[in-house]
Amino acid sequence: MPGFVEKPEPVEVPGLTHLHTGKVRDLYRNAAGDLVMVASDRTSVYDWVLPTEIPDKGRVLTQLSLWWFDQLSDLVPHHVLATDVPAGAPADWAGRTLVCKSLDMVPVECVARGYLTGSGLAEYRQTRTVCGLALPEGLVDGSELPAPIFTPATKAAVGDHDENVSYEEVAHQVGTEGAAQLRQTTLAVYGRARDIARERGIILADTKFEFGFDGEQLTLADEVLTPDSSRFWPADLWQPGRAQPSFDKQFVRDWLTSPAAAWDRTGEEPPPALPHEIVESTRAKYIEAYQRLTGLSWS
Repeated sequence: MPGFVEKPEPVEVPGLTHLHTGKVRDLYRNAAGDLVMVASDRTSVYDWVLPTEIPDKGRVLTQLSLWWFDQLSDLVPHHVLATDVPAGAPADWAGRTLVCKSLDMVPVECVARGYLTGSGLAEYRQTRTVCGLALPEGLVDGSELPAPIFTPATKAAVGDHDENVSYEEVAHQVGTEGAAQLRQTTLAVYGRARDIARERGIILADTKFEFGFDGEQLTLADEVLTPDSSRFWPADLWQPGRAQPSFDKQFVRDWLTSPAAAWDRTGEEPPPALPHEIVESTRAKYIEAYQRLTGLSWS
């Protein structure tokens, strides 16, 4: 069964209660009742959390999320309270730790798509729809959609796939008013981020958000607009009709499905460790995404 190849033991920190070890993040609660979210350097591909880490990945995800939270704060509030490392925590938590409000989380992934690819493309090829939304004929891998669409998905446990669901299913889970608010906010945030990325020569093809409620206030949570949660493509290389180059872990996917890995992704065996050159290429892509989007140097 997919999942962790080697599940790490949680770090014990005085005053923190370990709640969950996720694919990438470890979640704790502090004495005040706030959540402490620590982004690791783990990477997950094909429903496996790999045994090889990507250096600096956790810091890139955290710092890029913080930058995006600032760009979006007039559209929707976020859950971050502080970035201080808790007393007694390991020094390497610096730059990868967020102290966050504890929210009543919405039980769906809120996905926005401006381009057709991935699971949306697979569904379109069968039904000419994505999450029940009818799309025009003649679209191909990488086609820009007539307008961005809201395509929610279920939240999957480690080792499982997220599954696309209809808008009606979201309304069933969170109510008609809640579903409308999620769709409107998701598309507004995607639109802002798409325009910012476009100014920097990057296409934001699709992305997923997680939201929760702070009382009555819908609040943006988890990570936001990182290469782990989004598809970023270099605009100058965009060519519909093929898979697009991307700022993410595509180097890892390509190597694992190559003869060099000698791994059967449909079999029972876990994936092998990654070679050094794949690790370095992947790290470089994450850092390039951070630098191109924010305009800041990585250090």
